[in-house]
Amino acid sequence: MTLVIKGSGLTIEDVVNVARRNEKVELDKKAMERINICRAMLEKKIEAHEIMYGVNTGIGEFSEVVLNDDQVKEFQKYLIYNHAAGIGDPMPFDWVRGAMLGRINVHAHGNSGVRLEITKTLVDMLNKGVTPYVCQKGSVGACGDLAPMSQIALLMMGEGHAYFEGTLYPGKEALERAGIPVPGLQARDGLATINGSNVLTAMSALFLYDANNWMKQAEIAAAMSLEAMKANMRPYLPKLHEVRGFKGAIRSAASIRKCVEGGDLCEGTVKCKVQDAYSMRSTPQVIGAAHDALAYARSQVEIELNGVGDNPIFFPEENLQLSGANFQGSPVSVPMDMAGMVVTMVCVMSERRMNRLNNPALSVGLPAFLTKGAGMFSGLMLSQYTADMQIVENRILSAPASIQSIPAAADQEDFVSMGMNTALKNFQILENAYGILGIEFMAAAQALDFRDYKFGAGVNKAKEVIRKHVAFLEVDRPLYPDHNAMKSLVKSCEILDEVEKTVGKLE
Repeated sequence: MTLVIKGSGLTIEDVVNVARRNEKVELDKKAMERINICRAMLEKKIEAHEIMYGVNTGIGEFSEVVLNDDQVKEFQKYLIYNHAAGIGDPMPFDWVRGAMLGRINVHAHGNSGVRLEITKTLVDMLNKGVTPYVCQKGSVGACGDLAPMSQIALLMMGEGHAYFEGTLYPGKEALERAGIPVPGLQARDGLATINGSNVLTAMSALFLYDANNWMKQAEIAAAMSLEAMKANMRPYLPKLHEVRGFKGAIRSAASIRKCVEGGDLCEGTVKCKVQDAYSMRSTPQVIGAAHDALAYARSQVEIELNGVGDNPIFFPEENLQLSGANFQGSPVSVPMDMAGMVVTMVCVMSERRMNRLNNPALSVGLPAFLTKGAGMFSGLMLSQYTADMQIVENRILSAPASIQSIPAAADQEDFVSMGMNTALKNFQILENAYGILGIEFMAAAQALDFRDYKFGAGVNKAKEVIRKHVAFLEVDRPLYPDHNAMKSLVKSCEILDEVEKTVGKLE
């Protein structure tokens, strides 16, 4: 399959396919025409010495400094040098590739004034596996992700560094090995390559894809815990959620019910309480709220993926250029702050169910800490500690970054989105969430082994997958290998894949 990039229709799944699965890309012919038409208009304006921000002026506080003809030619080079000011470890390949894809889609609108050679070079780099070396930190998420995008733009001059076939090379050598010519930077090309929130948006797209899979696994884990604690399943009937009307809750209740269908609990042959604790009966409302938040975040991210995030922006049909702030990352960072927060919220509920499984006063007859030898053995007592520590870290990370602006550039850039902080901390939240959910899965599987009634087909399949990776805790043993195995299992989505093969899609 080849993804045709035309400035519209780009989805989160497209980003995943290109960024992680190396799907090939192709620039739409009409998009190429639009790029050339816009570039021709820009060159006429340059010849006419029309003042245009970042083309024949400085940037930021220097936007009032007008450049002469010789300076215009050299300015783009120094712009990229100055902005390639990141710090820290290299970004994962999928973040960088996703950002490149997003930038190509911006150019495809034909509003950026960039030369077609620049856009085609980004296409070739994706298709031939040249991935720039980009530091993780440095962007404040306004004026675009300038620092990381500039490390990509260095390749346009044959500079910087890039990975090719698993090895890091100087930029020029990486391009040569891949058979990609160095296009060079001319007027406007540098700023047109860097002036958008493309790294933030790519990272957010990848996070939302992963978070949706994590939420579906949270529903599977909930189903297992509910079966183990003899939950009343009437709060999961569709009618209850349809009368309130929240799409996420309707979806979540249906997914959990799918997992328990066919079991004694669902069939009503196991005695249960009239009303359970909130962590048992309000799971659809809580995970449902998270689904709704992620759906909103997805809508905003896909708008940004398909919009013109740039400055200035050119309108060839009107012979017009407008300088504004379409690089501002707030439309993405605000919903993505919420997206990270709801993952933490669902983690908190997961730990509360795990607590009930461990606590003999709350577990409806399960042995204390899920061990046969209470006193001599402590069972899963310390697993809860491990989950709790990660939840506290996630709570700290859930503070919104989008309100943390610090003015810069002599107060010309006096409000910024800090969206890169949002994107970075969201992946940290999700990394912890894999471990927290893995511990609930492990505890639920342990608890189910103490029960002797029939479980739902989805619950049975999930337990079967878990037992391939973590054995029943017969006597105490070091638990860190089990915790890490469960974290990796959740991250791999093997449980989700096998359960969906058994009961159908959970969505």
